[in-house]
Amino acid sequence: MATFAWDFQPKLDRRAVEDLFTLAFIQHQEDLLITGKCGTGKSHILKALVITACAQEWTVRYSRCVDLIDNLYAGLADGSYERRMKSWCRPTFLVIDDVGLGQLKRRDDEPTAAHMLFTLLDRRHAHLTTAITSNIKLSAWGRYLGDATLAAAVLDRLAATSIRIDIDGPSYRQHQAHERAKKHGLELPGEDAS
Repeated sequence: MATFAWDFQPKLDRRAVEDLFTLAFIQHQEDLLITGKCGTGKSHILKALVITACAQEWTVRYSRCVDLIDNLYAGLADGSYERRMKSWCRPTFLVIDDVGLGQLKRRDDEPTAAHMLFTLLDRRHAHLTTAITSNIKLSAWGRYLGDATLAAAVLDRLAATSIRIDIDGPSYRQHQAHERAKKHGLELPGEDAS
């Protein structure tokens, strides 16, 4: 976290985030849910936690949500779904990044992404730690995952055992783009030259 721009996200509780790096939440089988707009530092924080957990020799698995769901759908196609689900359930610390980014595929004869995520989190619930980031409102998870009832059940399980951090701030990537444009004397679309 040495490179994290704390001053750029002044509403973010630095002490609460830094406290995560003790990894006590993993020892207590607590989950972590980090929400916020794109570019606010959610993935940066999780990837730094992954490095810290690996350094302490925890078993860790990281995936974007869309890739995890694609992997499970592939298991439905080739008959390895249960084996794949067990492998996702195994790590002490599972990180699911970017719920809300990427298009989830589904055929009518297959379970929804919500069903798969519910099954995964239900099996891990209160036994192992899962960390999730999302750039969409929690109320939009039902539409994104394909089943509002199961998405509500997923969120209910997370609410029971999770530490929740919401990053309410601007995109650091957009800030960098504006700084680069200024450095080169360029004007980004939507900006007034005055």
